[in-house]
This record gives sequence, C-alpha cells and structure tokens, in this order.
Amino acid sequence: MNPELQGRVFAPTDPYLVGREKVREFGRAVFATNPINHDPAAAAAAGYSDIVAPPTFAVVVQESTLAQLLAEPDAGIDFSRVVHGEQRFSYSRPIVAGDELTATLSVTSIKTLGGNAMVTAESSIVDQAGSHVVTASSTLVVRGDA
Repeated sequence: MNPELQGRVFAPTDPYLVGREKVREFGRAVFATNPINHDPAAAAAAGYSDIVAPPTFAVVVQESTLAQLLAEPDAGIDFSRVVHGEQRFSYSRPIVAGDELTATLSVTSIKTLGGNAMVTAESSIVDQAGSHVVTASSTLVVRGDA
C-alpha cells in the first residue's frame, strides 16, 4: 500500500442521475419499508420532490470513486486482498429520485497495522447545483501477504 496516497484527491465522477426505479430496487434490497422510499405520493406528502433513497443508497454513487482508488496504478492495492472495514454517512439532505449527483474522492488516512493497511477514503457527493448532499466514508482493509 502506497502511503503517499494519503491526501490525494481524485477527479470528480461523471454525474449519476438517481432514478426512481433504482431507488425502489435498492429499497427492496435493504428491506426499507417507509412509504417515502417507494411511493411518490407519500414522499410528496412528506415534502419531497420524489421518492427518497434509503440512507445507504449513497454507496451506489460512492462506488465509482472507490473504483478510481482501486484502479490507481501506484496505489499498491491488490483487490483480491481487500476487505471492507467500515462505512459511514454524513448527510446535509436526503437523496431523492431526480438528483444528479457527482462525487469526489479524497484519501484521508492510511495506517499500517501488523502487515495490513487500512485506507480511509471520503466521497463528497454534491447535487447538480453543487450543494453538498452527503459524504460517504469507507475504510478498506488491505490484508498483508502473511
């Protein structure tokens, strides 16, 4: 694992248009039962412009930023040795169908522990107006050779 990656900021991803059916599919997959996650009328009654994505939906957008990190030639990350360690979200507002989101990844921490490396990366996700929606933080554990 290349410790010089700490502090690196990657190029923003292409915009991701949040589709209503994608939100519904994700909601079913994570057993989201709140009507605002499936029913436009319920979401509108709650004050939203369309259905609301479950909080963990942000990983769908974050995935493309983590792919940038994993594909970085000088990262020294063997994907077959990666284990997901932790995931956190810090929201300014919920994601709703119709949002066009762009994410920018920053590598915030790299630690070596007993031959393993722990990489923490934050994906700052903004909407089409450039307003912050959510920051998704992931810690990946890259297992050592032994």
